[in-house]
Amino acid sequence: MSISNPIVNLVVFVLLVALLFFLFRPVKGWVWIIRNSIKTNQKIITEDILKQMYTLETMGESIFKEELMNGLKYRNGVLEDVMDAMAVSGLIALEGKEMSLLPMGREYAIKIVRVHRLWEKYLAEKTGFDKTEWHPRAEKMEHQLSYEETNVLATKLGNPIYDPHGDPIPSHLGEVTDIDGKHLVDLEADTVGKIVHIEDEPAVIYHQILAENIHIGSHIRVVENNEKRVVFYSEGEEFILAPEVARNLTIEVFTEDVYIEEDAVRLSALKSGESAEILGISKECRGESRRRLLDLGFVKGASIHIGLESPLRNPKAYIVKGSAIALRDDQAAKVLIKRK
Repeated sequence: MSISNPIVNLVVFVLLVALLFFLFRPVKGWVWIIRNSIKTNQKIITEDILKQMYTLETMGESIFKEELMNGLKYRNGVLEDVMDAMAVSGLIALEGKEMSLLPMGREYAIKIVRVHRLWEKYLAEKTGFDKTEWHPRAEKMEHQLSYEETNVLATKLGNPIYDPHGDPIPSHLGEVTDIDGKHLVDLEADTVGKIVHIEDEPAVIYHQILAENIHIGSHIRVVENNEKRVVFYSEGEEFILAPEVARNLTIEVFTEDVYIEEDAVRLSALKSGESAEILGISKECRGESRRRLLDLGFVKGASIHIGLESPLRNPKAYIVKGSAIALRDDQAAKVLIKRK
């Protein structure tokens, strides 16, 4: 007959207690962490579905279940389960191949859109992140704020109405301002107006627009519009876009009595030996960058000329109010001038 070793039994008992502690410890135990992780993932997936449905709804498009699932980054089986749960809870309606937002789901979606666009505004105004990073970072951060924290963020930003792309930011009551304008691709030649919205999806088209150095708030004049290309003139430069890219720009069309500064150009176009008068700073320049330029003397009415060029002509030293200020071409492109 074998006799149990008391020390071995004690060690086994201690290990068992420790294992149970790590598994079921409140809040920090593995079981709690896994359970909360599952709940968190379901919440994120639900919010991603609602936001995508709201986007399609505001564009006036029908919402097809299969297309929606293909556009999201989750497995179809997971999406099916979450959608069924959303239908049971009264957020969405499932009718065959089509889906629609119910009032409670639309209200929830607007809250998520509000958080996303406030975060983009924060990233644009308060951080140094490149504009290509605003949208993906906001997509991660939009799931983290409560209703009260969202209102605090809005107050900190001055309760803005639009995000950096020109999209309306819903109010805390869920009110959404309309974008007043027409797609660039729909405008006739000689139409004049102002860029009020740049769509940031799909990302491949948005990056093309950024590569062209097109700024929100810029005045434009359409030169040519046909099935092959859209040509417009803005701030001393000519831009040529494919129609599918031009569709992502929304223009506030000016009436005949609105004056456009036809000879306004970007500071980056100024050449050695030329002098100019500063007309202002583009809305594309935000936050600390804008305040820095203003503090350095880049204010309306100030005279400016090139004092020194680097061997590659980028950056250049501009003389403004008696001081030499070095700017790269992408920085100078955000300062509007009028040649003397």
